[in-house]
Amino acid sequence: MELILTVFLLLTSGLMILLVLLHKGRGGGLSDMFGGGVSSSLGGSSVAERNLDRFTIGTGVIWFACVIALGLLKAY
Repeated sequence: MELILTVFLLLTSGLMILLVLLHKGRGGGLSDMFGGGVSSSLGGSSVAERNLDRFTIGTGVIWFACVIALGLLKAY
């Protein structure tokens, strides 16, 4: 069980990194340093961005559940 959770944690960690990198820069951070602030804003968020937000939040919840489950398994 611990091995399955560890593998699942690694997979969700990699997926979280990819999903966060796919997000559009909002400005004021490192994205402005590399030219991210130059892109034009079309106003509002598209369906793709909202779905990306949902996938990122869902993956984060699964990742958090794996961390808690592994912590509980290690404690007992």
